[in-house]
Amino acid sequence: MDTLEKLKILSADSQHDLACACGTGRDEHRKRGLDGKWLYPVTLPDGGYTVLLKTLLSNACSMDCRYCPLRADKDARRCTLKPEEAASVFMGYLKRREVSGLFLSSGVMGTPDHTMEKINATARLLRYQYNFRGYIHLKIIPGASDAAIEDSLSLASAVSLNIETPGAKRFDLLSDRKDYMQDIIHPMKLLSKLTSKGSRFSRVKCTTQFIVGASDETDSEIVDYMFGLYHRLNFKRVYFSAYQKGLGHPGIPGESRPASSPDQSFIREHRLYQADYLIRRYGFLEKDIFFDDRGNLMPDKDPKEVWADRHPEVYPVRINSSDRETLLKVPGIGPDTADRIVKARGDRRIANLEDLGIKGKRLEKVRGYVIFE
Repeated sequence: MDTLEKLKILSADSQHDLACACGTGRDEHRKRGLDGKWLYPVTLPDGGYTVLLKTLLSNACSMDCRYCPLRADKDARRCTLKPEEAASVFMGYLKRREVSGLFLSSGVMGTPDHTMEKINATARLLRYQYNFRGYIHLKIIPGASDAAIEDSLSLASAVSLNIETPGAKRFDLLSDRKDYMQDIIHPMKLLSKLTSKGSRFSRVKCTTQFIVGASDETDSEIVDYMFGLYHRLNFKRVYFSAYQKGLGHPGIPGESRPASSPDQSFIREHRLYQADYLIRRYGFLEKDIFFDDRGNLMPDKDPKEVWADRHPEVYPVRINSSDRETLLKVPGIGPDTADRIVKARGDRRIANLEDLGIKGKRLEKVRGYVIFE
């Protein structure tokens, strides 16, 4: 295969890893180019956006992750880009202004450190041969040595290591070849230490991803781990990828569940993103996220509405006099709308929600929790 043919295969196979971007905002939806490459908009530290070329370096893998369609025992069309090929093709896209950054991951080529050597070599070529100073997101391979991880941090703008499940008990149902504590938790703690405030690599952003529904975890377990990732390890983002039935080994829990609506797994993913947003942007605590008797988020109601229904004493919220923090407790009102309300009140009394640009289903939702005193 020539380089572009390999890139089409590898870029397509990279779509299962969302740890660099997700579709939670209008500016974050991925797009696929005509030549098969995936382009991902991501938020930069200064608040702007950049578009990443996303690809695997190789889809050959020695691991047995039972949820993954590229695991070692699967019959797949395998190919590998050399670091020189990957760097060269990226610079071509960069010069044509089709992308402005790179997300580079890989299957495990033999050993974690051999794979990290190739990933880091690609980034090193871009940094020192091509003098590229832009955004590079590198995947940390589970089981990589401390030295390989530190080398990645010296080259990357951001790194990610997928946590996959909340805890070793759930993880052991998905892999026999990886040790959860040694291969995943240890390097995550190391990343936290090396990127902490005031450290040498404090500029590097760390993210991770859960594979939702491949094992038998509950939403409450995932949310518990989310708080640890944000507040103890200082990771910047947690992403979720709904397991798609049919991709994995028939023996995992995600394959044995009864047939359900095709959208059900994605509703669960969506609810987790909503809970994540409440934690990151609203300051919700663990006690503020409610679950059903099975430990899962409500599929028919977003977590903020559930909180509102459990706290009737807070409502109705007074649109013209409540502070910003109270306005944010209204289902359907987010940070931007709350800021717009506070600003508008400086000029006039607000008489209706339509004046604020709230309409449709969101309008009906907000109306149930506010008054115009």
